[in-house]
Amino acid sequence: MEMTELATAIYSDGASIDDMLEALAQGTVTGFTTNPSLMKKSGVTSYTDFASEVVRQITDYPVSFEVFKDDLEGMRQEALKISSLGSNVYVKIPVINSKGESTASLIKELSQEGVKLNVTAIFTVEQVREVVDHLTDGVDSIVSVFAGRLADAGIDPIPVMKEALAICREKKGCQLLWASTREVYNIYQAEQLGVDIITCPPAVIKKYEQNQGKTALEGSLETVQGFMKDIKSLGFSIL
Repeated sequence: MEMTELATAIYSDGASIDDMLEALAQGTVTGFTTNPSLMKKSGVTSYTDFASEVVRQITDYPVSFEVFKDDLEGMRQEALKISSLGSNVYVKIPVINSKGESTASLIKELSQEGVKLNVTAIFTVEQVREVVDHLTDGVDSIVSVFAGRLADAGIDPIPVMKEALAICREKKGCQLLWASTREVYNIYQAEQLGVDIITCPPAVIKKYEQNQGKTALEGSLETVQGFMKDIKSLGFSIL
C-alpha cells in the first residue's frame, strides 16, 4: 500500500518528552498518548512535573494523560486537575477499574461538564456501546479499543473495530482510536477501516516512516544486503 498521507491520524504512545518532540519534528505525528505503565518504563518520577512540562512544550496537539486513582471519586478529582492543564489535554479514564466496576457514570458526569475524555482499556463492542451512550454529544472524546491486545489473544480485531466505528459515529466529537499497535501494517488496517486515530510506540512510527511506499522487491534486496554486511563483520568462512 503506497501513500504519502493518511486520513487516520497517528499519535505517538510513550512517556519521553524527547521522543515526543522528535516525533513532532518528523511531521508524521499529530497527537500523543501515555499511561502509567509507560511512565514507569520511562522513569518518570513526578506525574505533575512531567505532565506540566509536556503541555508547556506541546500546545497545539492533543495529549492524553491517565488518572491514577482506582475509585470513581478519586478519578473525578484527578480528571478535573488533569483537564485544567491545557485546552489540548484529554483525560484518560479506564472503562472499568481494577475491581471490574464500570466507570460509565463518571464518564457521563465528566463529559457533561465538558471534559475531553479518552476512555481506555476497551476490549469489547459492549464496552464501546456503554461508553458512547454515556458521552455528551458535541463534546470531544476518544474511544480507545485495544486492537493489538485482542490480536495477542487470538481474536480478530477487525470486526470489533468496524462495529466500534459505527457506534462512535453516533455522537458528534467522538473519535475511535486503535490502541496497542504491534506493527506497521496496523496503521494501514486502521486507514482501510476509516478509524480516526491510531496510537503507536515510537519504534513502529520510525518503521512506518522508513518503509512507507517501499516495494516488496526493495525489501528483499535490503534484507540480503543486510545479511552480507553482517557476514563481512563476522569474518566467518564456510569453505
